[in-house]
Amino acid sequence: MSVNQRPPFLQGDGRSAQLVSQFDWSATPLGPIESWPISLKTAVGTILNSSFPSAVTWGPDLTLIYNDPFRAILGNKPEAMGKPFGVVWAEAWEVIGPIAEKARAGEATFIEDFPLTVDRNGYPEQAFFTFCYSPLRDDEGKIVGMLDTVIETTKRVETERRIQLMNAELQHRMKNIFATVTSIVSQTLRGERPPAETRPLLLQRLAALAGAHTMMTDTPKGDVPVRQVLDTVLSVHRAGDERIEMNGPTIAVNEKQALSLALAINELATNAFKYGALSADAGRVRITWQKAGEQGFDLNWVETGGPAVRPPERRGFGTTLMERVAPHDFGGTGTLTYAPDGLRYALSTPRLNIRDRA
Repeated sequence: MSVNQRPPFLQGDGRSAQLVSQFDWSATPLGPIESWPISLKTAVGTILNSSFPSAVTWGPDLTLIYNDPFRAILGNKPEAMGKPFGVVWAEAWEVIGPIAEKARAGEATFIEDFPLTVDRNGYPEQAFFTFCYSPLRDDEGKIVGMLDTVIETTKRVETERRIQLMNAELQHRMKNIFATVTSIVSQTLRGERPPAETRPLLLQRLAALAGAHTMMTDTPKGDVPVRQVLDTVLSVHRAGDERIEMNGPTIAVNEKQALSLALAINELATNAFKYGALSADAGRVRITWQKAGEQGFDLNWVETGGPAVRPPERRGFGTTLMERVAPHDFGGTGTLTYAPDGLRYALSTPRLNIRDRA
């Protein structure tokens, strides 16, 4: 049937208008299109000329007639024109069927961001819809159908959820940063160091913390290679210092472990440049790390060629960090050894969820 031969309410060149005009409605409860009541023709003509996803369901089986924008809602489902609404959405009918029955009873329903598990592409998927089911009446005023106006909101809902997760993660990070900064400031100011010594030490520790957080932010999924942690921290002290040797496989640690490791290495490097091996021209530092067994992890800091080492007279922030905080975050042990020929630090854990990185 050409466009000019169609009934007036089916005028238009849309795909749905063409399907409606060519469909054999006599094989459905609606009967031949010529016998349709004025109310049905009006409803169908209205949605076919609408740019909003809409569908008319009519008769005892809620036979479906939809417009072109509604096609996107159907996805890749088999052709739905002229099919019962409950058959088209069989996978979700247990949920939306009662809502449709309310419309047939004369009660309209409007729902925003309603979650449904639908099968539109050969597999079940969760999608979200904002829709309204409204009753439709025939020429005598009897409710015989339903108008479905709907828009899919899946992308918006998923975006909002991602934003909520990001905000929650940001709040969590901010709390952790605040706690860490508080601890650093408190531990640094504790004791009897003169302000001229305390101020640069505090600023240097805060700079190390900021660098560690920048590194983690720039690394996807929070997995940070051990070598990247070391490079980031040591670059603050002396970029490209050939007296520092590093060797180990490409192993990634999580964000919490990376932060603890960064702060621990910063304390070791600060001490090495001020008082330890790197305060002497002949001094050297060797950092090695490797897997230990199936799930373990070992890291060793070894200083040689520097001044004679003596144990400190008091425990400071660095000692606490290396012997308690970092081992706790790694689920292992941290040992400082004040060997006469050079300071040594060993961080070891029997079980660590580590991943090789290409």
